[in-house]
Order: sequence, then structure tokens, then C-alpha cells
Amino acid sequence: MIEAAELIEAARERGFGLWTGVPCSFLTPLIDCAIEHPALRWVASANEGDAVATAAGAALGGQRGVAIMQNSGLGNAVNPLSSLTYTLRIPVLLIVTLRGDPMLRDEPQHELMGAITERMLELLRIPWEPFPTERAAIGPAFDRACKHMDEESRPYAFVLRKGSVAPHRKVESAPQRIRARETRVERRPQASSPLARPTREQALRRIVEATPEDRAVVIATTGYTGRELGAIADRANQLYVVGSMGCASSLGLGVSLVSPDLRVVVVDGDGAALMRMGSFATLGCYGGENLVHIVLDNESHDSTGGQPTVSSAISFAGVAAACGHALALEGEDLGVLDTLLGATGVQGPRFAALKIRAGTEKEPPRPKLSPEQVCARFEEHVRKVGGTSRMGGARS
Repeated sequence: MIEAAELIEAARERGFGLWTGVPCSFLTPLIDCAIEHPALRWVASANEGDAVATAAGAALGGQRGVAIMQNSGLGNAVNPLSSLTYTLRIPVLLIVTLRGDPMLRDEPQHELMGAITERMLELLRIPWEPFPTERAAIGPAFDRACKHMDEESRPYAFVLRKGSVAPHRKVESAPQRIRARETRVERRPQASSPLARPTREQALRRIVEATPEDRAVVIATTGYTGRELGAIADRANQLYVVGSMGCASSLGLGVSLVSPDLRVVVVDGDGAALMRMGSFATLGCYGGENLVHIVLDNESHDSTGGQPTVSSAISFAGVAAACGHALALEGEDLGVLDTLLGATGVQGPRFAALKIRAGTEKEPPRPKLSPEQVCARFEEHVRKVGGTSRMGGARS
């Protein structure tokens, strides 16, 4: 058994500055220690997949990230682990508990996952080892993890059994980074016809105009949004999230937290936003004034044939406002984007949902660079413009 502070400090010395995840009783000492540590940042994610994406964003911003979760949460994290961190080659350290440990009696809902946790990690091509349980083993374990992450640019995992970490004094209050905000909500009149709405191309061109390469980055969700953005202007400050639908906003949060002087603009679709709406709360709680979240809402899954979503029945701006965004806008004209991107004095993250026309005149081309090459270019750009660099080795 080790003390939480011993492991936290060993991680901090090796550049792990952002911790995020979803609690498990086995993880309580680590979480409490991470929350109270003055040199670390803790982000309470809505689900484990979002935690992986946020830790990945921190890595792109130049800081190692840790995503911690109960092994049941691997189910929520499979998609970003297989189509985000693997595809784009982004290193994240995972700490996964072994509930349903075959050696222990546990609750029935953990039995199957306990039996397959290690095989799941192997199927995801994530090297793993037992969580260190002796002080002398902590440093070498982290050195092995860092070596793999630096050389392969992919995740590494520790599997934690019950009783591995000694109890830690409980945190008495919420972390000071969580703060209440006064939110301003603006809604604009609807167009007389959906055909009068702007196209996605028009919206993306307006976003490109407002995001100069020396001051901003743009992270675009999977599907036509990223492909069309790349066709308009394939810039080094743009990242096209080709998979992990719904994770672009959490990825952007991670980048924004470790690159506070860089404006981070996330461009989502309504389907992606609906898929992981819990991220609205996390962004509203932890996001800073440099984080901008835009949902281009055409009320359909455009890139898979135009199947309808349920977005016509909800207010994304209302959700964002309720989740603590400092500015939340929605409307059907490009002026919504102008107001959002030009607003000053906003003390917190800002959000806008722009209704756009469904469909596209022609299928947008795919980027000429591979996803890994686009990501490497983006990371290098963030390093140069944001003044940060990834801890440890360079991307291979």
C-alpha cells in the first residue's frame, strides 16, 4: 500500500499536471489528493470518455494528462481510446480500477468487467501493468509509462486493485476552480424558412475569418464539419477530429486549460453535441474565457444520410446557460457568430448554437494529410503559438 501523495508527487515531477476522470471508491485517496494539490488541475468529467478526451487535449497543449476511472468506465471510453488517442496518436495515462477482481468478492454488476478488463486494454492495444503498491516501485512504473508514451505517442495504463492506496484525508470543499457565473443568454428571431438559414460552408468561412493562426486554434467535430473546414482552408491551427463523435468539446477544454493565452474554438454539430451533452456542464464549470464552443445545428446527421436529430425540440443555448457558460447565444443568422467571437469582457466560456441549412451541394473532400499528420501539425502549432511543449520526448 502506498500514500496518495507519494504517487501524485512522482507523477507531477514527470509532467503530469492535469488529472481528470470519474470517481470509484478505490480512487478516492488519489482524487482527494489531486483536488487539493496547488500545482495540479483536477477536472471532474461527466463520463470516462470525456475524461480521456480532456487528458488528450492537455497533451496536445503540452502537458501530460491522467484519466482515472472505474473499469466499468472503459465501456464509455472505448470510442475515444480507439478512434481519438489511437488514430491521432495522443498519449494519455490511464488509471483503471479492477472492480470485480476475480480474487475478491464484489458486487454482481462488476463480475464480467472484472474478468475482461485486462483483455479489453490489450484489445485496445494499450500496454498495462499493475498499479504500484510499494514506494520504491512508483518511480520505475512512471518511467516505463512515460517511455512508452513518448516513443509511441499512445496511452499506457495502470490497473489498480482494492487497497493499493492508503486512505487520504477527505477534501472539505469543492475545488476553487469550480465557480458560479452570471450568464447572459441571447436569442435571435427565426428565419421564415429553413432554406433561408446559412450553409455550413458560410458559417465555417466566418469562423476561419475570425480565428487568425497566431491567436486561435479551431477544433472541428467528426464528419462533414471537419472535412468542409479543411476544404475551405487547411491551416496548421485546425484539428479535424475524425472519430470519437461528441468528444471535440472535451478535447478543446483540455487544450484551453493548459494554453490559457490561446483562444480555442470548438465547432460541433447537433448530433455530436447531443451525444455527449454532459460535457456542457464540464465546460461551463471549468472552461475559461479563452474557450469558445459553437454548435452548427442543421437538425440532422448530415454526413450519414441526413437522418433527423431531436435538436429541433431543444435549446442548446438554454442548456449551455444552465451549465454555467458566461455567454450563450442562438439564432439563424451569421451575426450570431460575429457577436460570439467579437464579444469582450466575458468572464468564462462562451457558447453559440447557429441553425444552418441541412444538406450540402457536394460531398466535401477528405484532408490530404493523414489524421496523425494533421494532429502532429496542430500540436506543433500550439507549441509555437501557445508557448508550450509536450513534456518528454517528441512525437514519433
